[in-house]
Amino acid sequence: MDYFERKLDDKNRLTIPKELQAEFGAEVVITRGFKQYLHLYPKAIWDAEMESALTGNILDEHIADLNVQFRTGKVTATLDKKQGRVTLEPHHLAYAGIQKDIVAVRAGKYFRISAK
Repeated sequence: MDYFERKLDDKNRLTIPKELQAEFGAEVVITRGFKQYLHLYPKAIWDAEMESALTGNILDEHIADLNVQFRTGKVTATLDKKQGRVTLEPHHLAYAGIQKDIVAVRAGKYFRISAK
């Protein structure tokens, strides 16, 4: 599954489709994207690939900029076991311009979430 659409509930919770819940596991990482959208990572992917990608020469301005981009507002959240939901924080919704309707598209090993 590479694409899904959802409506957030009244508590700003996003339900991950059942077909993807095992891929995401118990925890996800939510960050700002490069533009007006969010990134949704399985925590295992964040830990194994993003952390190492964000490590580099302390004086490398490009690496520093990437760290600022992806760590500003970064949240680790737990999927509820009953329905596979994760809460999107108000600052995430504001950044991405999300009201209720979202579109999620796979971008390799993570999903981009944007307003529909």
